[in-house]
Amino acid sequence: MTRRSFLRAACSAAALPAFLPWAAHAEGMAAWPTKPIRVIVPFGAGSGNDIVARLVGDPLSRALGQAVIIDNRVGANGSIGAEAVARAPADGYTLFVTTNTTQAANPSLMKRLGYDPVKDFAPIGRIANTPALLVVNPALPVRTVPELIALAKSRPGKLTYASGSAGTLVPGAMLTSMAGIDMLHVPYKTIPQALNDVVAGQVDLMFTDMATGTPQVRAGKVRALGVSSLERVTVLPEVPTIAQTLKGFELLAWYAMYAPAGTPAPVIDRLARELRRAVDNPALRERFAALGLQPVSSTPQELADFGRSELARWTQLIRSAGIEPE
Repeated sequence: MTRRSFLRAACSAAALPAFLPWAAHAEGMAAWPTKPIRVIVPFGAGSGNDIVARLVGDPLSRALGQAVIIDNRVGANGSIGAEAVARAPADGYTLFVTTNTTQAANPSLMKRLGYDPVKDFAPIGRIANTPALLVVNPALPVRTVPELIALAKSRPGKLTYASGSAGTLVPGAMLTSMAGIDMLHVPYKTIPQALNDVVAGQVDLMFTDMATGTPQVRAGKVRALGVSSLERVTVLPEVPTIAQTLKGFELLAWYAMYAPAGTPAPVIDRLARELRRAVDNPALRERFAALGLQPVSSTPQELADFGRSELARWTQLIRSAGIEPE
């Protein structure tokens, strides 16, 4: 062996330990997925977030050829679930279907946050928007937003409103601020738990997401007074907008899918394609519409840009509503 051949062989051998793990990793990603995929949801079963995750999980499971398992991690305004995803291996087997609460509002609602909503997640795609639905216990003697405001002014500090996420807390604070009324806030871990107490009369009223609140309105268990969008929703066309009473009152919550930061680009790209295909499917869009949800699809980059703009918007909304971080 010549000296040049010896050096070439030595260099090739030295490179093998660095090359082989990369090659094995690339081969593994090319075969992805080879086992079930876990989707962490930061709110409880029956919440709008949970319903949305399950609705998109079914077509994703069929497209990817693997089971998609929903894992509800409840608590700390969604932060427990968000932290679990941020710390999970970036291998494509842990995903995150979440809301504006964890990705846009929590930095302004919490003094200490164990994750970064931008740096710790790889955006995959948007799923849907939802207005908030203002509902009251049927025993409360009000049928309109003006009547609610008048009652609250006659009983300062006596009426109670529940929340189970930023998307239900912030509109409640906006209502008290814009209407100039004083109501007692009662926080809950999840929206269904809060709504159950409104149904039971333990709490007077709340803003709920459309997917959770609409069935209760139709069943007559709560009375709907208004929606937080600027236009009425087709699923409950008889319910007026709150902006008809309080000019400029508007708030839309949203759902989107993420993975841990560092998840390989080929995995993100495939997930993004399959998620868009699922959200754009007419059958799924019809199911969303029946729940009062507005389907929205996007690319990963569009979600990244949207997320940054929403972080700024929710910061301003929370400041304007006078909510102090806890």
